[in-house]
Amino acid sequence: MTDAEIFGRYKVQRPRRQKSSHALAVRSAMEIDFADLEEGDMVVHLQHGIGRYLGLKNMPLSTLDARRQAPGASPETECLVIEFAAGDDVNEPPKLYVPVSEAHLVSKYVGAGKANPPLNTLGGTRWHKAKEQTEKAVRDIAAEMLRIQAVRETQAGHACKPDTQWQREFESAFIYEETRDQITAIADTKADQERPKPMDRLICGDVGFGKTEVAIRAAFKCVMDGKQVAILVPTTVLAQQHFNNFRERMADYPIRVELLSRFRTRREQDQVVKNLAAGAVDIVIGTHRIVQDDIAFKDLGLVVIDEEQRFGVLHKEKFKRLRTMVDVLTLSATPIPRTLYLALTGARDMSTIQTPPHDRLPVETIVTQFDERTIRDAINRELARGGQVFFLHNRVMTIHDMADRLKKLCPNARLVIGHGQMNADDLEEVMTKFVNDEADVLLSTTIIESGLDIPNANTIIIDRADRFGLSDLYQLRGRVGRYKHQAYAYLLLPRHASLLTDVRKRISAMKQYSTLGSGFKIAMRDLEIRGAGNLLGSEQSGHITAVGFELYCQLLKQSVGALKGEKVKPRVDVRIALDFLEQSAVSCQSSVATDHEQLTTNLPHNYVTEPQHRIEIYRKLAQATDKSALDALQKELRDRFGPLPPPVELLLAVGELKILASEKAVTAIEVEEDKLKITRRGDFIQLGGKFPRLTKKEAKARLKEIKRLLLAI
Repeated sequence: MTDAEIFGRYKVQRPRRQKSSHALAVRSAMEIDFADLEEGDMVVHLQHGIGRYLGLKNMPLSTLDARRQAPGASPETECLVIEFAAGDDVNEPPKLYVPVSEAHLVSKYVGAGKANPPLNTLGGTRWHKAKEQTEKAVRDIAAEMLRIQAVRETQAGHACKPDTQWQREFESAFIYEETRDQITAIADTKADQERPKPMDRLICGDVGFGKTEVAIRAAFKCVMDGKQVAILVPTTVLAQQHFNNFRERMADYPIRVELLSRFRTRREQDQVVKNLAAGAVDIVIGTHRIVQDDIAFKDLGLVVIDEEQRFGVLHKEKFKRLRTMVDVLTLSATPIPRTLYLALTGARDMSTIQTPPHDRLPVETIVTQFDERTIRDAINRELARGGQVFFLHNRVMTIHDMADRLKKLCPNARLVIGHGQMNADDLEEVMTKFVNDEADVLLSTTIIESGLDIPNANTIIIDRADRFGLSDLYQLRGRVGRYKHQAYAYLLLPRHASLLTDVRKRISAMKQYSTLGSGFKIAMRDLEIRGAGNLLGSEQSGHITAVGFELYCQLLKQSVGALKGEKVKPRVDVRIALDFLEQSAVSCQSSVATDHEQLTTNLPHNYVTEPQHRIEIYRKLAQATDKSALDALQKELRDRFGPLPPPVELLLAVGELKILASEKAVTAIEVEEDKLKITRRGDFIQLGGKFPRLTKKEAKARLKEIKRLLLAI
């Protein structure tokens, strides 16, 4: 008999999908998506400082650079319009027009506090002073980070043995097909466990994307090495669910899993504490009870912290003490700004799970005023298709009044109430009823927020959504849509209430980030709204406010690399002015291909239609520092937008020319008619005492000729 026949577990074989164009387009962790940039947002220009983004506009090239004027043509290019502060002698704020080909110089501003900083003045000295001061401060921080990292490297941790036969059997019993990102996160975690230093890894994955399975496998590996595991969760309901999951997954193995929460009696808790100290318990799952002073482990090897943002400052101080001694694995869909910052700057290891499970649909988010008809229709629609509803009302004092209103609206619905102040037995009974489909509507407080998995509940109604933080709303929305059915989230706002600026930003972010895998973007947006806060000390907040979070992290990364002695490839900064390419730049605005179009090096509008996507591609092109990065971009363009038209081929060829020129320390390449001018360190390079002349007439052939001459110098 097979194990499936005995245990009733059948592996769900799902078709492996090739990486979609969306997956190929996933940006680096540090880059903020330009699609998120809206008119009025604060931005940072690398050379000019902080300004206000006013949108995109077509501008004649002649107004941007007199050297680019071409006779008989009026070429245009798309520009980002940025407004700066008006000087003392200027009434109207000046505007800077940045061609999209230079969009890499612009990044979205994220500060350390809620207040926006003053705009910089064009040509002023304040920006350069702020940048210099930040660079000096960043060197000290980089040195401190390397010192902390060096201490971690020298600390002796427990190195787990390679996977055993039991580990392989245990993992093959998982009834779902793992996603690619999940496989990578599992491999990274197990590799950390096998190293002889304490692990400190953050698993950042969307709700329902399989972070728990990573923790289960890490816990199993740790127990197989004779160590104990502590799983720390924020709520008793989630602790109970994890307890059930861990116990079921490990039922076939001699592993003892216990629960420490108020769902257990005092006598049961005392017995678990006693067994922990004696080493009789392998895995303990619990809430804040686990970090209390009376808890002692015989041989703790791994601590898993689920949803770290739900714990208070005192608990985090205890986590810090644990981190120096044992492996720590942190799971989060929307990590707190400080945690995210440490992961982005390399102070903590991070794995991201961005691939959604098969058949998963994004949750449809509806923002509306509190209206009884809307509530009644939403509940009845869900019940009509055999589903269940979460109704979140986060006020225990008035929760029974709300229950009476809901019973009048939907008399046929079986309603149960659950909140944190209930007796433990009563709350457990309510949750069991709802999980077993013996109730249709669960009216509750935020005890349902973290990790609760009820596949049949696919509508959530959140009363007074304006009172919740962004990550809270995201977590709550994640309670539905965990299976293949379409799910709905209703965010109810009070009538006639004028919402604060931050509240409006939170609600609009929830609507904006409704696609699968948005957890990381939500965390970045939360970082933007709340500010990076006290990151490595309050003294750093001023520097982050002055130059913005992204530039601060770039400077920090460069300083760390320099102190480590790494050779960091500089961004290619070569000025190229080729008259035979720029004469017909205007033709790229046309939606119909023309004879001249092959001479342009812009992205044609009929090839990449969305302005945000064009900006994104120009940024990637500008950030390419070697041929492999350029080849990857070419492959991505083919995958996302189809075969490359001639203008895009020329654009990539010019990009390759820039990289080659940078390697040769060339700062400018100009072509006037047939004359080629190459500048290195401020001097023209001449061959045989004169400027080389191009013999070819066709654009591609001319570019090849310039490349050959560059290789020769």
